[in-house]
Amino acid sequence: MRRHSWVVLSCLLLVLLINGVIGITGAEVPVYKDASAPIDLRVEDLLSRMTLAEKIGQMTQAERGAITPQEVRRYFIGSVLSGGGSAPSPNTAENWAQMYDGFQKAAMSTRLGIPILYGTDAVHGHNNLWGATIFPHNIGLGATRDPELLERIGRITALETKATGANWTFSPCVAVARDVRWGRTYESFGETPELQRLLVGSYIKGLQGPNAEMGGEYLVATAKHFLGDGGATWGTGGAGYKIDRGNVAVSEEELRAIHLPGYLEAIKAGVGTIMVAFNSYQGMKMHEHKYLITDVLKNELGFDGFVITDWEGIREIPAPNYYQKVVRAVNAGIDMFMEPNGWRDFITNLEKAVRNGDVSEERIDDAVRRILRVKFKAGLFDAPYANRDLLAQKLIGCEAHRAVAREAVRKSLVLLKNENNLLPLAKESRIYIAGSNADDLGNQCGGWTITWQGKSGPITIGTTIREGIEAALKEPGRLVSNLDEADVAVVVVGEKPYAEGVGDNGKLTLGAPDLMVLNQVKAAGVPVVVIIVSGRPLMITHLLKDWDALVAAWLPGTEGQGVADVLFGDYNFTGKLPVTWPKDLDRYPLNYGDADYDPLFSYGYGLAMDLKK
Repeated sequence: MRRHSWVVLSCLLLVLLINGVIGITGAEVPVYKDASAPIDLRVEDLLSRMTLAEKIGQMTQAERGAITPQEVRRYFIGSVLSGGGSAPSPNTAENWAQMYDGFQKAAMSTRLGIPILYGTDAVHGHNNLWGATIFPHNIGLGATRDPELLERIGRITALETKATGANWTFSPCVAVARDVRWGRTYESFGETPELQRLLVGSYIKGLQGPNAEMGGEYLVATAKHFLGDGGATWGTGGAGYKIDRGNVAVSEEELRAIHLPGYLEAIKAGVGTIMVAFNSYQGMKMHEHKYLITDVLKNELGFDGFVITDWEGIREIPAPNYYQKVVRAVNAGIDMFMEPNGWRDFITNLEKAVRNGDVSEERIDDAVRRILRVKFKAGLFDAPYANRDLLAQKLIGCEAHRAVAREAVRKSLVLLKNENNLLPLAKESRIYIAGSNADDLGNQCGGWTITWQGKSGPITIGTTIREGIEAALKEPGRLVSNLDEADVAVVVVGEKPYAEGVGDNGKLTLGAPDLMVLNQVKAAGVPVVVIIVSGRPLMITHLLKDWDALVAAWLPGTEGQGVADVLFGDYNFTGKLPVTWPKDLDRYPLNYGDADYDPLFSYGYGLAMDLKK
């Protein structure tokens, strides 16, 4: 070959090397595998290489118990999730990491090596994992009105979750709960958009990182449920429920004023994903609501992450068949589909819809582009596997994390009554403690803890309220078993665990065992502190006169010592009601700012103790 030809060829090779088309070994080096390349270039390069089957696989999310790693590889699955209570056995951090890596290795062995997102409902800590730190549910965090605390809680939740491999949480819930009869009230920060504006952004920054890093020790977060899930009308609930999955009938002006601000804050914080609500808006299921999903959320508000369905959410679209449900939902603007058990049918029907021209390839590309962008931002292509260094640090349920949860409990407590300054109690007191929630860790954690609906009893590691009080006492103070020995009675009443749908409740009354204990204390004439452990206000107007002090403790999680910290005056009460506490349910719903607003305790109410007594 002539020397001139060699020069030309050398120059051409140099250009190709500079542009990343040919590597040193002569093999192709795709731009999408170049960690130094801009994310948008990596996304477009990868998208251009994908087949339709690979793209639709990315839009598919399956439940861990309904798919194998081999199927993740075969169908190019984009995401796997743990549903509520779905965990490997035994339920240890090491087994989570091993399970996650098994799915991830399968995904990375595909032709293009696209990693999965692994999602879980880490809604108040990594609550599917035994031994994790469990924080108060959102209603309690709303009572704190402390965005800095919420950022720390998000950070801890991210660390404990990421240590097990899972890289995506379906939280925070930014619903505005307008009716406490709703079984998901405790998942809301409260009844006004002011609380969403105050808290949502900080929580997401804790989960994803201050600059929406999403990778490393952070997670991809999800704002849910879009839109209006806390504003459904009682009696319109779906699937046999009273209000959950019901119809939101308010005007668009009210929808935007009350239910949208949380999403504005989430988008401002760079949230990676947004989950669609089960409810309908003005008669149309949100999972097919193109105006709200595409026109408002994506175009008007500029959300550039991806939109995911709720659990089998598209199946509630009132279409004549599943094929039409898929078509309507994809064309509405949903990008990823949580079809936990029926994911194969979803893939088959969406492929058919594209071939038939009912779903455009442009819509498919838009969905996949959004999903890939989040995966690149989260660093999954460069660090796809569980971080064993994090696991080795034994952060999960550690003392430092539990101390923050204990602080959150203290700050979430709301003092509603304190006759004759009964509180704070003296640590030298003889205390009679009783009630259904005095010594039950599962009850104080509530739903979405270890199992989907939650469960009474010693479900994980933690400290009950009784144990916290007992540990705080000083000689000659002690717990007594007879009322006639007691200086004061502490009665801890409230609800048993529940989650969505099952928790819809039109009465909200105390149970018979709690009423019996309260009557016994009343008959004994002993001063009484009542602590209500519940996901929402309960109807207590007719009982309140018999109680000397009343504390709303919400669902405090695993750190019951936080209650004792405040009862004995080591800290004062600072919590304020995040929801209106109604006198009764005869004229309901009742929210702050309504005409003829006449509650038992108003939104924002909360007393402090006189610590100088």
